[in-house]
Amino acid sequence: MQEKHIHFMQQAIALANKGEITHGAASFGAVVVKDDHVIAQSYNQVSKTQDPTQHAEILAIREACKVLKSKNLSDCILYTSCEPCLMCLGACHWASFKAIYFGVSAEDAKKHNFIYTQMFYSFDQEKRHREFNMTQLLRNEALAVW
Repeated sequence: MQEKHIHFMQQAIALANKGEITHGAASFGAVVVKDDHVIAQSYNQVSKTQDPTQHAEILAIREACKVLKSKNLSDCILYTSCEPCLMCLGACHWASFKAIYFGVSAEDAKKHNFIYTQMFYSFDQEKRHREFNMTQLLRNEALAVW
């Protein structure tokens, strides 16, 4: 059983390496697996697209949803070369993965000067203390669409 997890994690790491070689920036790889078959895979394309949401996990989730024609990935496993950031973790939650395996931890990344743990800290703060201003506006109008 562990061997198949190792195999898919190796694929995620290979994708991260491909992304780094192709785009010359820190890269990450992600693989979505269902019933021991790769459904989707991607690497980080933030530098290529100049879009900060183009993380490997997000791209792999989008592709898996297209392939399966479903937003529910509860029968799938995500393998990612690095512990998901807060944005990707949120997407993983909404996709309902049954398991996530990651290679590099957030702490490992921090030791290599890639610091995204600040996002976790910022999210934990009250809205008025976050790094950017968050103000609720037109609450009643927004609630009306619910």
